[in-house]
Amino acid sequence: MSGQATDSEEAPASSFSLEPDADHLAALGEFAAGAGHEINNPLATIVGRVQQLLRDEVDPARRQALLTIGAQAYRVRDMIGDVMLFARPPVPQPERCRLDDLLENVIQQWSGAPNWPGVTLSAGPTAGITLLVDPVQFAVALHELLRNAAEAILPGGGEIRIETTVESNQARIAVLDAGRGFSDVERRHAFDPFYSGRQAGRGLGFGLCKVWRILTAHGGRIAIESAPGGPTTVATWWPVTERP
Repeated sequence: MSGQATDSEEAPASSFSLEPDADHLAALGEFAAGAGHEINNPLATIVGRVQQLLRDEVDPARRQALLTIGAQAYRVRDMIGDVMLFARPPVPQPERCRLDDLLENVIQQWSGAPNWPGVTLSAGPTAGITLLVDPVQFAVALHELLRNAAEAILPGGGEIRIETTVESNQARIAVLDAGRGFSDVERRHAFDPFYSGRQAGRGLGFGLCKVWRILTAHGGRIAIESAPGGPTTVATWWPVTERP
């Protein structure tokens, strides 16, 4: 049977280089903004009512049931927070930041994290580059890329490497992993905020589209290069304000 492969019937994967469809993601952002607002209203009512009932409830079983309802409502609230961050991200507050300092802060946080057993992180030379970026948003973007790479190489573990090169007035900061790479299905959905390939070993979800939002606000871009069975490189481009 011939024809285009579907999500349940994959075509053989091949090496590819992929950049997001900006119009598609912008349309999804508008939908997410409206949906997030509408869901937040009844969610706030549920949380408020649970808190009221807990004040007067003394029965242990009913208190536990209310606590469970409240916990799940807060979980939904956090998910909506991710939706709204994608749909309406905060305006960047750019600062002149040494790339060495930015990477050192991220690597220090990762070194003490217990979530990635067997995962090692290294960074190549940065050539003394100074970026014009929002340091908080830069860290969020890099953490998302590292998390995505770490999920691709677990459970066996391995090395994730950060490499930097300068191209004109932008710094190309790439995250490389030797995980299994993107399947054909994951390639088609890579920047879709409502898809997750995590069950298959590579976390997508909101991570890559969140990075795209941050980079777009900085005047940068993102691209994925992957081969069957790995390796995978996710490259990002950031504005450079100074270079040696």
